[in-house]
Amino acid sequence: MAPTESESPLAADALEGRLESLVDRVLTVRRSVEAPARALAGLPGTHQGRFLDSVEFIATTSVELAYNFCMFAVPALDVIGEAQWQDWVLHLMDIYDESGVLQCIVAMQKVKEYAAVHRHSDTAIPFEEVARVLQPFVCGLNGRGLRLATGEHTYTDTETIYLPACVDRFRRREDNYRLYKAMAVHLWAQAWFGTWRAGIGGLVGAYPQPAKATHLLHVLETLRLDACLARELPGIHRELQQLGTAGDGCPDTAPWQMARRRLEVPGASVRDSAELLARLYDEGLVPDAVSYQGVLLPEQTEAAMALRQRREAQVLGEALALVAEEHALGRAGAEPDGDVDTQRFETRKIPDGEWPEGFRVELHLAGEPVLPPQDVQQLMESMVQDFGDVPDEYLEAAGHGRYRADRGRGAREGAAPDVDDGAHVYDEWDYIRQHYRKEWCLVRERDVRPVRDDFVRQTLEKYRGLLKHLYRTFEALRGEDRKTKRQPFGDDIDIDAVVESYVDRRAGLEISDRLFTRRRRDERNIAVMFMVDMSGSTKGWINDVEREALVLLCEALEILGDRYAIYGFSGFTHKRCELLRIKRFGEPYNDQVRARISGIRPQDYTRMGGAIRHLSRVLDRLEARTKLLITLSDGRPDDQDGYRGAYGIEDTRQALLEARYRGIHPFCITIDDEALEYLPHMYGPAAFTLVSQVDRLPYKVSDIYRRITL
Repeated sequence: MAPTESESPLAADALEGRLESLVDRVLTVRRSVEAPARALAGLPGTHQGRFLDSVEFIATTSVELAYNFCMFAVPALDVIGEAQWQDWVLHLMDIYDESGVLQCIVAMQKVKEYAAVHRHSDTAIPFEEVARVLQPFVCGLNGRGLRLATGEHTYTDTETIYLPACVDRFRRREDNYRLYKAMAVHLWAQAWFGTWRAGIGGLVGAYPQPAKATHLLHVLETLRLDACLARELPGIHRELQQLGTAGDGCPDTAPWQMARRRLEVPGASVRDSAELLARLYDEGLVPDAVSYQGVLLPEQTEAAMALRQRREAQVLGEALALVAEEHALGRAGAEPDGDVDTQRFETRKIPDGEWPEGFRVELHLAGEPVLPPQDVQQLMESMVQDFGDVPDEYLEAAGHGRYRADRGRGAREGAAPDVDDGAHVYDEWDYIRQHYRKEWCLVRERDVRPVRDDFVRQTLEKYRGLLKHLYRTFEALRGEDRKTKRQPFGDDIDIDAVVESYVDRRAGLEISDRLFTRRRRDERNIAVMFMVDMSGSTKGWINDVEREALVLLCEALEILGDRYAIYGFSGFTHKRCELLRIKRFGEPYNDQVRARISGIRPQDYTRMGGAIRHLSRVLDRLEARTKLLITLSDGRPDDQDGYRGAYGIEDTRQALLEARYRGIHPFCITIDDEALEYLPHMYGPAAFTLVSQVDRLPYKVSDIYRRITL
């Protein structure tokens, strides 16, 4: 969006003609760009060029928004300097993505407030600059994964951490970045260390001045969380001290110093803060907030928690039903007796110093410990954060017919989804803006409708010769010894290490004693997510060979023992991106999964970015040494609402880069003859393979998997 106009200013008539050509589609007899053209005519040519470039840029997203930009944004040229102009325009585009044209107009009219907040452009740090670093950092902390977003207030609802759009409190950029980090960590600490377990809304509502009580409680909790961070994350606490704000929220009076000492004791909880609030409320002293603590918003937070808890109770009930069924099969070696509906679980506390309470929960069924799948373990850990334990009423397996409604249906068109709708919201990369479209993509999960026919049996019969080969190959792969180099003792000489040691000796350096190789059996620790194209372009025999390939792959992986999940993906615009569950992690490869594979049918379009981001999040929550995201597709990204060509390719590439940042290794198996035009750019030159003969896919896919997991 650099100015392209000459330095010489244009006359009003010429400016009007340029503006009309850009927004002609929305002009009427009552709509004209004459007024903004006259206003622009009195400005320097550089200002005019900057404005015209911005109108053209905005029109690629919305001509209606571009017209309103013409009508309301001319005064901003005197307020926003050239260095800040592009950031301001992108700020407007974010508002448009989230709230529409009317809120954008309001933001244009508040341009002076924006300029005041961003006055130190050389030292200020915008949210977008730190989000890519802070999001993985927050995900790496303990507890449930929290999203980062910008908001009017700095707070957390225990699902999302809301941070300022820009931080410019300090004169040094590194201090402003450190403040961003401190805010994020402190808000994470509220969820991890149990700030919201006491029912804050009802607690402060009992006081004559709820706002004062909320603020005082927040100051007390900040003292407690500072002490927790000093014990658990001393490096972060040192950064708080470098900001010169750690502990500043505690007045130097006897009652407050007593409160501070009590809250610094290991084991102090939000209940201690509540008791101290009752003592300090009438003291008359209202301490200032420290720079990183943000605010407490009990109403919004407790509403979000209630929605999550209902959802988690629902999902946990379904998952425990599967666990109970597997447990019954494992004990009896036969089909369960139908009494799964009445199975009740219990949890026991196991000492674990990594948790703030000093324990973790272990799942038991019928008095016996049960090793739950990773997703069940994560649900229980999330509940421990909310309640301090897993409530007994949540530990009942869902019976037949319970919790089976399709939670992915019924989203209001054009409305932001709430948590109960089952939609997951993701940003989408707009390469034209070089900026994310905020909360743009709605992703919903649902099960593939199972089809109980002879497809799997016929596939196994059709490829019985290949299956024998696969069984032998994968059995050998499971049991093979791996060569480990540079060992202090072993079975053979490591020639490379010996040569390097000889060179080091000639150079007068100390030589290594690790000169041997050893063969040892290495335990595989791999988690693999298969993302299968279910777009309409797979209709017909391509769909058949995809399903055959999945059957053979599952048969081989059952021998190998790697953890794997299979999801189909499709979509119809950014408001309806679907992931269709075929097999989840921890779910056995049983008749139900086979019926889902048989039920794979072509759906709509190939919108990949949202699917990759969601499945990367699923993978990110697993504990595994190696995490793979393998896409099986017949073509390039494509959707009805402009998600095609360079736009779709660039968003998919950005989603894959985000996955790599999480430590996930993407790979693509494609049957698109034109794949060499775009896959090297999306995946990299060594992270895809082309199966040029579609009918050979069932023969190739298992061998490809074997090669990329060696």
